[in-house]
Order: sequence, then structure tokens, then C-alpha cells
Amino acid sequence: MMPSKKGAAGPAAEPDEAASAAPDAGAAPAEEKSKNRRYRRDKPWDDETIDHWKVDAYTEEDAKGNYLVEETSFSTLFPKYREQYLREWWPHVTRLLQKYKIECTLDLIEGSMTVVTTRKTWDPYSIVKARDLIKLLARSVPFHQAQRIMEDEMACDIIKIGSTVRNKERFVKRRQRLLGPNNATLKAIELLTGCYIVVQGNTVSAMGKHKGLKQARRIVMDCMNNIHPVYNIKSLMIKRELEKNPEMKNENWERFLPKFKRQNVKQKKPKIKKKDYTPFPPEQQPSKVDLQIESGEYFLKEAERQEQDRQARAAKQAENSAKRTDQRAKAFVPPKENLGKKKSKEKADKGAAAGAGAAGIDLEALKKKLKERAPKAAGDAAGSSEYVMRPKRKAVKE
Repeated sequence: MMPSKKGAAGPAAEPDEAASAAPDAGAAPAEEKSKNRRYRRDKPWDDETIDHWKVDAYTEEDAKGNYLVEETSFSTLFPKYREQYLREWWPHVTRLLQKYKIECTLDLIEGSMTVVTTRKTWDPYSIVKARDLIKLLARSVPFHQAQRIMEDEMACDIIKIGSTVRNKERFVKRRQRLLGPNNATLKAIELLTGCYIVVQGNTVSAMGKHKGLKQARRIVMDCMNNIHPVYNIKSLMIKRELEKNPEMKNENWERFLPKFKRQNVKQKKPKIKKKDYTPFPPEQQPSKVDLQIESGEYFLKEAERQEQDRQARAAKQAENSAKRTDQRAKAFVPPKENLGKKKSKEKADKGAAAGAGAAGIDLEALKKKLKERAPKAAGDAAGSSEYVMRPKRKAVKE
């Protein structure tokens, strides 16, 4: 008869249990572990210096000839305005995917892009990256930026914002608020999140690391829910400064982050004037047919009515063209000349003549008399120089 497992294991296990239960004489008492960590064992191979989030590069040598068995394909549609750009850059897309042994097709008739794995595809996740590549190209992301999605640490997120706001005008304003003046707000979001962001139509395409994509999605959705992006940008800037300080590693950051409360701004309601109450209903307004009967247009034939409308339009056009012609002709009208100085001089001469005539003075005789006396005065001036004493010059000694 075979011994039971309990009996066989009992004697052998007792000494080990006793040895483990009995503490060493010189050893310090073991620290009591918390209930959550009491069943956890030490991992000597694990260290704080190890980055658990690091993604090791996967090369063709790591595949070791283990290729895919089944074929996987993804397809996406693109708008008509992207057709010309995709046709120009499709050779570059083909050359990029050829490194991963993935085939791609551009169908201009159907307006679609397709990526398919082949028997030589060595990276199983590359087909998912290729799917994201054609999605980004369809959403107006340029190729030189979209090709970065094939890197291991890069990911993408296409945020749908079309159904967040019903009113179209409000939707356009909030989407413009996300861009900011001269795209300044969008550039600030890109710098803080480390993502490349494109706002196009009803979607926002973001490309970067997972942490940055999460932050970018929250900012975009808050903006469409009427929370200004500046508030989230300010919070991200404060967090970035706190990350630089090692002392704040295990602290709660809530006291440093700004708290923004929503303020319901009361809108002024328009004052409605109360109308005087009258028991009688308002007078019925004449209909369009009544007005036509009153003017006699109702009894005209269709051709006559059209001719009347045409003549009214022609008269209105002629009136407008005449106004435009007059307005253009104003530019060719010369400005009025300034004749103020000449007129003032003529007025002064006339005034002087009138004043002399009133005093009984003959101006012409007076002018002749002054002309005759002019040379005599010159002669007197020349003769007077003889009576002026001049200083004598001293003789220079040799």
C-alpha cells in the first residue's frame, strides 16, 4: 500500500519549516509587511535604473525567418482635394513601405488607399503602422511628417470633433480658438505635449508619444466643450517646472495647479414692450395675390410679366451704371486754383486809387514828379562827399 502524500511530505517538511520559523539569534526582527505586499517576493534582477517603458527596436534579424502566414489588409478613403498631392507623393510612400515588405495601392477611381502584408513581411506590427500612415495622409498630414509614424515610439490619434457642437457658427469659433492668432495656441500645445497636430475639417490629427497624445486629446475636447486652451496650457507649464525639481517627486501637485471655475455670465434679456390689450383681432394683411390684383399685375400674361420685370431690372442697372460713371469721372475733375494773392493785390491798388481820388490827389502827376527828383538827389549825395574829412595815412618808414 502506497503511503499518502500527506504522510510522505510531513516528516520531510517539518524540519524546514522549523528552521525557517526559528529566527537567528543575532538577526534583527523582520519588518512587518503591509497586507498588500506580504506575498510579494524580492526581485534581485529588477532595479530602479531599468526603464520598463522603453520599447526595444525590432529588426529583421530578431524575426529569424518567422514570417506571417495569413494576409492582412487595411483600406481607407480620402477626399477629392487630396488626390493630386497623393499622386505626387505615392512613389515615396511605396519606397517607405518596401523596407517592411508591405504592398500599397492607390485607387484614384474609388478614392481609396490600401496596404497589404506579403509573405516576406517580417514585422507583424508594421501593418498597423502602415494603416495609421494612410489615415494620416487622408487627413491632410504632409508625408514628411506622416512617415515618422513608422518609428517604434510614435503613435497617432485622430480626434473627431464634428459631433461635439451642434451650432455650426459656434463650432467654427471654438475650432479657431484651438488654432489661436497666427496659430500661436496650436504651436504652444505642440511644444508642451511634444506632438504634431493638424486641425482639418471635423477632425484633429495628433502624432507623438502616448503621454503627449493623452494630453493633446484632453486639451482638444475641453476646447470644444467651451474651456479655453490657455487654462490647460498654463497647467502643463506648471507641471513641467515641477518635474524639474526632484524634491517634488512624491508631493501632491494639486496646490500648485490653478483652479478655474466656470462663471455663468448672465445675458441681458431684451425688454419686451407690452402691447395694449384689444379684444379685436389685428387687421388682416393683404396677401401677395391681393397686391398683384391691386397693381394690375395679376391680369397680365406670363410673357408680359416677364417683360415688365426685365424692363425694371434694365432701368435699375442703367441707374447704377450712371452713378458709377459719375463717381469715376470725379477723379478727372481738376482742382480749383488758388488766386487769392493776385486778387488781394488788385484790390489794394484799386483801394489806393479810390482813396487818392477822394482826397483830390492826382497820382500820375505825383509819380512823374518823384521820377524827376530822383537824379538830383543822386547828385546831391555825390557832391556832399567833398565836405567829409578823411583820415590821413601815415608814411611808412623804409
